Amino acid sequence: MTEFEKEVEIRLAKQAQNEPIKDLASSFMSASLAQKYSYNFFWQGRPIIQYPQDIFAMQELIWSVKPDLIVETGIAHGGSIIFSASMLALLDMYEAIEGGYDLNVSKPKRKVLAVDIDIKEHNRKAISEHPLANRITMIQGSSVDPEVVKAARELSQGKKVLVVLDSNHTFEHVYQELQAYAPLVSIGSYCIVMDTIVNDVSDAMYLDRPWSQNNNPKQAAHKWLSENSNFVVDKDIESKILLTVAPDGYLKRIK
Repeated sequence: MTEFEKEVEIRLAKQAQNEPIKDLASSFMSASLAQKYSYNFFWQGRPIIQYPQDIFAMQELIWSVKPDLIVETGIAHGGSIIFSASMLALLDMYEAIEGGYDLNVSKPKRKVLAVDIDIKEHNRKAISEHPLANRITMIQGSSVDPEVVKAARELSQGKKVLVVLDSNHTFEHVYQELQAYAPLVSIGSYCIVMDTIVNDVSDAMYLDRPWSQNNNPKQAAHKWLSENSNFVVDKDIESKILLTVAPDGYLKRIK
């Protein structure tokens, strides 16, 4: 560790015990969710619909893990998968610089597999026209459809994989996604379950959705973790960023 990194570690250890700042973060999350705060951000021109803190946490994880493949369920406007593609492009670029070879941008090494049950045509068009489109493979279909899972499994063979689950946020769907996609995650990498915060906020936030405080991703993650010892919740991430839609959702594969 550098001296700076040691200082960061000390600060974060103190922050993890700082109840006043955690209470302030919780209050901000409740107020900002009601205002659809996360809908105000774009990544390279596409709506990303994420909190900046979660985006930054993802950046750090991708840089640390250096995955060959990121599997994401849920596409929406495409900002999140373009973010992932851009991070993978940076990894390829730095690898080429360190290795002293020319980067072949037409045949990228690292890629994103994105799955959504309903890819809107205008979103598909915008993603397909993005400069990083050749890093992205999109599949339209349910993320828990056996054929879709089979395709993901085949693309994952021999690769270092990171998974992001961000589609249907009901308990049963997320539980099935965890059963299908968590086994693809490489040791030391992550399966990130988004929107576990549904468990912690008023149902009034999601009156037009099938998920609720009694039917949500956090419950699915907890049940799945109770049955699987290969993953643990990385609470350090949550303690670090303070603001997240994925409390108890950053799952690290340890074996």
